[in-house]
Amino acid sequence: MDLAIMVEGQDGLTWPRWQRLARAVEDLGFAALYRSDHFTNPRGPRTDALDLWASLTWLAGHTARIEFGPLVSPLSFRHPVTMAWTAAAIDDLSGGRLRLGLGAGWQEREHRAFGFDLLETDPRFVRFEEGLEVVRRLLRSDEPVSFGGTFYRLEEALLLPRPARPGGPPIVIGGNGPRRTLPLAARFGDEWNAVGVPTARFAELNARLDGLLAEAGRPAAAVRRTLMTRVAFGRDGAELASQLDGETAAELRGRGVLVGDGAAVAEQLAELAAVGVERVMLQWFDLDGVDRLEALAKAVQSAA
Repeated sequence: MDLAIMVEGQDGLTWPRWQRLARAVEDLGFAALYRSDHFTNPRGPRTDALDLWASLTWLAGHTARIEFGPLVSPLSFRHPVTMAWTAAAIDDLSGGRLRLGLGAGWQEREHRAFGFDLLETDPRFVRFEEGLEVVRRLLRSDEPVSFGGTFYRLEEALLLPRPARPGGPPIVIGGNGPRRTLPLAARFGDEWNAVGVPTARFAELNARLDGLLAEAGRPAAAVRRTLMTRVAFGRDGAELASQLDGETAAELRGRGVLVGDGAAVAEQLAELAAVGVERVMLQWFDLDGVDRLEALAKAVQSAA
């Protein structure tokens, strides 16, 4: 299992912060850097929100090693044709390091504010399924493709130049829903990314995905298993207490948050690896805390 960092791009992210974090993630040995794709937070004051795809374009040209991508980019306000086109170009620019995280959309505030139709849950997932079909066909077919859906249509469509990586960047489907999300991951995904679930729940969902893949005639190894979750890390008791937001460590761990010093976090990571997690994306809210990020990297590496 490897370790990545994930930041909330709508939570005050600016170019200097992004550039500083990216260089730190690359230099400190993390496997990847991810970020959300939102205009705003669901509540509270509005803060700087750096555009996802512009930030990933910069990342492609200014890092050399780490993988990167959105967790996740909503098809509710990103058209799947431009999504596929942009993703293929950025993947090529980076030498094949993009992982294309896609979602149905969920946050009401940003959709209402900027005039996007979130839709009710059932039609939203119909649109998401159609969007996944469009993205997959455009990235993976070297011949013109057609598609006729309720929300999207293609007629002899072909993206040129073709992606340098055969099939384009891997498609990552994020979410925990056993009824809607996991079947889509089994059908379309190269990677399933669970969100903030405890170890036991991840194991349950992971087994469910295995069954769905078997039904679809795909091997279990066809879909990578990853987890995005918050980390509350402290170098000492006082720093750790400042990260708990008034809750106890046990309460946070019960919700899947990784809590403690480097040794404690490393122990919880090992438990996740034992149930099949192949990469953990640590949700890092301290956008100016590069020194703490360095301390986390060193502490986890020394405890592993």
